[in-house]
This record gives sequence, structure tokens and C-alpha cells, in this order.
Amino acid sequence: MVQNGFFYHNEKSNGGVTVPGITAENAQGGEEDLGNSKSDGSSISSSESEVNTSDADKGKDKLGGSSTEEVDAVHLKRRVGLFSGVALIVGTMIGSGIFVSPSGLLYRSESVATCLIIWGACGALSMLGALSYAELGTMITQSGAEYSYFLEAFGPMPAFLFCWVSTFLLKPSQLAIISLSFAKYTVEPFIVGCEPPDLVVKLVCAATIASITFINCYSVSLATKVQNIFTAAKLIAIFIIICGGIYMIALGNVSYLSTGFEPFDPSLSPTTFSDIATAFYSGLWAYDGWNNLNYVTEELKNPFVNLPRAIIIGLPLVTGCYILVNVAYLAVLSPIEMINSPAVAVTFGARALASWAWLMPLAVCVSTFGSANGTLFVGGRLSYVASREGHLVDILSYVHVRRLTPSPALLFNTLIALLMIIPGNIGSLIDFFSFTAWIFYGGCMAALILMRYTRPNAPRPYKVPIIMPIIVLIVSVYLVVAPIVEDPQIEYLYATMFILAGLIFYIPFIYYKVPVKCMGPVTAFLQYLLEVVPTKYE
Repeated sequence: MVQNGFFYHNEKSNGGVTVPGITAENAQGGEEDLGNSKSDGSSISSSESEVNTSDADKGKDKLGGSSTEEVDAVHLKRRVGLFSGVALIVGTMIGSGIFVSPSGLLYRSESVATCLIIWGACGALSMLGALSYAELGTMITQSGAEYSYFLEAFGPMPAFLFCWVSTFLLKPSQLAIISLSFAKYTVEPFIVGCEPPDLVVKLVCAATIASITFINCYSVSLATKVQNIFTAAKLIAIFIIICGGIYMIALGNVSYLSTGFEPFDPSLSPTTFSDIATAFYSGLWAYDGWNNLNYVTEELKNPFVNLPRAIIIGLPLVTGCYILVNVAYLAVLSPIEMINSPAVAVTFGARALASWAWLMPLAVCVSTFGSANGTLFVGGRLSYVASREGHLVDILSYVHVRRLTPSPALLFNTLIALLMIIPGNIGSLIDFFSFTAWIFYGGCMAALILMRYTRPNAPRPYKVPIIMPIIVLIVSVYLVVAPIVEDPQIEYLYATMFILAGLIFYIPFIYYKVPVKCMGPVTAFLQYLLEVVPTKYE
């Protein structure tokens, strides 16, 4: 194995080290056929896992490369079907927000009708973005979403900066925040008369992250089943809310809904374009997660069909849920009560569900646990793909010898998330980094538009009208620039500096390939400890 530094560069293939006892025959079985072995029974050595340079060069012109299943090597299998794909999209989009704090958009829109229209418009815009991602995902077949698209369209540096921000901040912080919400609502029923102690909440949060990590490391099939079950459970909870709202409307409780475009608070100034834009910003964050299936394209069965199909099913479903849940809330609660409620679904349940009100805190727990599971699932794949391309340490691209799960990458994301729960209140910091997501969304739209001209003959099993990515690109630019122009704060500068700080690692270790020789023994030790083997991808 040639060690080029802290980050390994091996033309889309990981070298690995010779580990007696961890052999290719152990790794071929996976979950479905444990015990099956190759006849030669040879160990995975550095010479066997290297990719011939000329072969790698031949594959460079292949947009997206070939399927992992075409390579006779250890790799992640295609175990995510259409139903699981829909569950991953819906389950990560619908977190605790629609149950706890959907009123931010209502407050900024200043009227009931405007609020419901913006909820629908945000869903439509998210649909345009997701369908554009479907074209990218069926054209570039690697997992990793934005990372893989930037790599193909713009080269390694933008891809590395996306990986830097997402791997070390955005994905782990999302997991930490969602798990903290789960822990808070889990502990609250057992603490009467006061707020739950921070230490107890953090311990429950850590246990939750550890449980989710075990599930994902143990089996991909188990992780998708958990995602399917919890997504179905949260949709049942939403159905109960909607049914409760329909019942209250049938009783004639439409006084709040009938106000239409009238301001629900006469003391408020007339709605301005800036207010509408800010309301859109809040609504679009509620839809965040529509791109998550693109992180696992390599594991999706028949991705050329199931990727766009899952998006077409999942996005309208989430949009319908968001609109109908808000209608149900407004059939029971006034806009002012919604804005002032610390947990809107719990307040709604106490009013509309009577003895069944306990279902609402349970719904929040179910929703957050499912979202946390999906967040870790996709976050691990990003680290896995970036490592395979040489942008992270080599061990993160290894998979478990029998279970064929990317356990090192999952454990890496878990470790960062656990460190983030120590300070507890990281939400305020993340708010200033959240605008960076729209930099990356806009970048992907630019990549799609660019490759329409630079690679016009690339296979596109699914193709969207060019106006779709153009619209999303314009909105992305506005959502990045508007918060800084309207309310400039030093934290936005810190966020930008953090992004550019990735160049400190990119220039020496990726561009110039400065070696850090201690990584060889560390990789060998972790390979022994975790029972993982290198993977190939061409």
C-alpha cells in the first residue's frame, strides 16, 4: 500500500493493509449469505487491493463510474427499495418541527391564508429542487449527493469543502440536535414540576445516539426497517391530528380559518415583501431533507426508476401533511395561541384529543427518533464516499467484513455528534451555518446547468426542464445573500471562515499529498479492532 499522507489517494480504490484473519472470503457473504466463501480464500493484501493505474485512467471519462455491483470486490449492496427510499425522504424531512414549533412561518406571514399558501409554495419549490437532484442522481450514480456532483462538475476542491463542512459540522450537529429533542421529550413525563436536568437529558441523548449507531452498524436492512416503522408511526400521528382537525371543523370551528388574508394581530404592520421572503426562509427549512436519498444512490435498488419515483411520492406527501396539519391546528387554536405555545401539537392534543392527548408527546419522540436514524444513515455514507475518493482518512471507506455496513464512517459521525452534545446549546451556532446549505443546493443547480453544456451526451435516464434548476438557483442565491444583507452579524463571517479553513487541510494533504506516516499503523489497528476491509469502486 502506498501511503500518500493523512488522506489516501488511490484512484477511487482503497489500498488497505494485510490483516491475517480478515480475508476476502469472509467479506463476500454479507448479511444474506454468511459463511459463503471464495475458493481461493486469500487474504486482502495491499497488492490485491490496489487498482491498476491504467484501468483507473480508463474509467475517468465515465460520468459517475460503473455500479459497485460490477466490481468483484467488497462493497455496499443494494438493499434500499422504493418503500424504504420514500421512508428515508419523508422520515428525515418530518422531524419535531411540525409537532413542536410550526408557528415561525405563521408569525412572519401575519395571516392564515398567506401562511397556508407559503407552506404549499415551499413544498413546490422543494419539489423542483428534488427533481433536479433526481436528474443528477441518475446521471452520476455514486452516493454522496452534493459531494459527488461537485466532484464531477467542478473538481476536487469544492467537493472537499462541502465534505469539510458537512462531515465535521452540519450532519453531526443535526444528529445531536434531533437526539437532544428526543431526549427532552422522553425525560419530561418522568420529571414533574420543573424542567428536566440537563445532565439527564444529555445522558439519554448519548444513549439514543449509541442505540441508533448500533442499529446502523449491525445491519443496513435493520436500519431501513427501523426507518420504515418510525416513518409509518409518525404518519399515523399526523393522520390523527388531521382527523382531529376535520372533526373540529365539522363542529363548526372555522373562525380562525375564515379570517383569510386579514392580519390575525391588528397591531402588526402590513405584510411586506421582506416579511414574505423571511416566511419562505422558515418554510423551506421545514422541508430540508428532500435530498437525502441521493446520499445512498449506490444502495438503492434500480435507482434510475426508484430515485425519481421516491421523490415524486415523498415530496407531495410531506407537503400535504404540512398544509393539513396547520389547518387542523388552526381549527382548534388561534394564531396567537399557536405562536405562544411551546409545543403546538401537545396544546392541540389537550384541546382536541381529550384522553388521547398523551399521543402527541409520544409522536414527537417517535418522529425525532426516526429522523435521527435517517440522519446518521445518510451522514455515514457521505464520510464513506469522501474517504473512498481520498478526501478523508482511509479507514472511513472500509466496511464490516461480514455485515457490509460502513461502520467506521458511522462511528466517526457518532463521535462528533457526541462531542457536540456536551455544550448542550449548539442551536444558536448552527443557525449561522444553516445558510451554507443553500450555497450547496445552489451549487448543485449550477452543476446541473453546467453539465448540460459540458457533458451534453452523458446518459440522463431522468431529465428535467432547464427552468427548474434555474428557479432553484435564483432562490438559493437570494436565501444566502438576504440574511446577510438584512441583518449582518459577525457570526456569518465566522461561518464563512470555517468553510475556507478547509483549505488548510486541502492544500497540503490533498493537493500536494504531504504524507503523515503514522496513519498506516493507525489504519491497521482500527482494521483489526473493527473487523473492516477496504472497498473498491471504479
